[in-house]
Amino acid sequence: MDSLSLVLARAQFTITTVYHFFFVPLTLGLTIFVAVMQTRHLVTGDDKYKRMTAFWGKLMLINFAMGVVTGIVQEFQFGMNWSEYSRFVGDIFGAPLAIEALVAFFIESTFLGLWIFGEAKLPHTIHLLTIWLVAIAANISAFWILVANSFMQNPVGFHIAASGRAEMTDFIALITNPNVLLQWPHVVLGGLTTASFFISGISAFRLRQKGQADRQIFHISLRWGLAVGTVAVLGTMIFGHLQGQRIADTQPMKLAAAEGLWNSENPASMSMFQIGDEKSRTSVINIRIPSLLSLLTYNTPNGMVQGINELQQEFVQKYGPGDYVPPFIWLTYWSFRGMVGAGTLMFALGVIGLVIEWRKSAISNAWFLLALNAAIVLPYLANTTGWLLTEVGRQPWIVNGLLRVEQAISPNVGIVELAISLLGFTLVYGGLAVADIYLLQKNARSSVGEVLHLDDVEVGRGIHAENHLVGY
Repeated sequence: MDSLSLVLARAQFTITTVYHFFFVPLTLGLTIFVAVMQTRHLVTGDDKYKRMTAFWGKLMLINFAMGVVTGIVQEFQFGMNWSEYSRFVGDIFGAPLAIEALVAFFIESTFLGLWIFGEAKLPHTIHLLTIWLVAIAANISAFWILVANSFMQNPVGFHIAASGRAEMTDFIALITNPNVLLQWPHVVLGGLTTASFFISGISAFRLRQKGQADRQIFHISLRWGLAVGTVAVLGTMIFGHLQGQRIADTQPMKLAAAEGLWNSENPASMSMFQIGDEKSRTSVINIRIPSLLSLLTYNTPNGMVQGINELQQEFVQKYGPGDYVPPFIWLTYWSFRGMVGAGTLMFALGVIGLVIEWRKSAISNAWFLLALNAAIVLPYLANTTGWLLTEVGRQPWIVNGLLRVEQAISPNVGIVELAISLLGFTLVYGGLAVADIYLLQKNARSSVGEVLHLDDVEVGRGIHAENHLVGY
């Protein structure tokens, strides 16, 4: 396989997936927030919750439409650029991806249409049920996608057939993969975190404006965002920690790369800052805390954590000649620190905000509102670096221990086709990014209405088109 073809295929998948994953966590969390707001209105009869539902619901629709458009491209890429991968895992991925598309996403898109256009036509309780079904289906959809991804991280419930393909032998083992049982709540809580800081950041921006007519609505939104965000980011960190302990057994090379641990240690120290030489596989600058990595991995200050150099030798003996070290170790190393750093900052901001709110009111602290406004980027940083850690750290495997990345690419897609499609996707996604930012900031600045006015948001026609595409 030509190395340039591999680089281009990897770059295209990375660009499209990172962009798509900007929207997924916000959809997972924001649908739940909107459902709770509408429930609150139905229970109390207070119109401010109806207005909150309409305002945040508009932003949810913009995000949902962009997520659907970018997600469709992901499906095509498996067949276009990664046909050998699709051939190898098709019998495994078929069931969870079919369930996700035909059940979870169908429910999500269908009832979202009913929620958008049925407010004046459906009884209040039925209309409320539609948004709850959207929220539940969106998060169930994430589960089925993660079932497929977890097989790539920790293959279970299969055998290798005479054809060389992986074939499913145990569907229950597939959906109860220990990896997905930790990964799914991590992603769901990450979605709530993203939505919380999205809501808090926009609310903070509106509360900083002089003469803001809807201060009460945005103050309530800010409190909800701070409370849910603080709990959600703590839960995300807990499940992330449990995942880290698990990969010490299932993907020890990923753990070693994330820590820049070149040689095995017992007890193992945790790196705080490191500059390494990847060619010689040694450290140039290395600031570490003694025993902390063993403590985090095994809940005891003593314990062997294998290093990159020893694991490379072990894998050569197990799998044959080759380089089993992830490419760009610095990317895996700093992705881990970016994810943890963003999560820590969000937790600190959440705690500080709750203390300020308890003592007086966060809306009277201009500096804190400005910090919350800027903190909108933090969950996106955490989501993106977390994805990079998960996927790049698994390299050179595309299916851990079974299929290498260079074995998965389409043999008949040449450099020219890859270059053209990469440029095309980059330009299209760049245009979509501009449109998305424009629509979000425009509607985030708009007045708070009582109902959804889809003529104010171009996303209305977009969602109708997408629902038509999937059979709605």
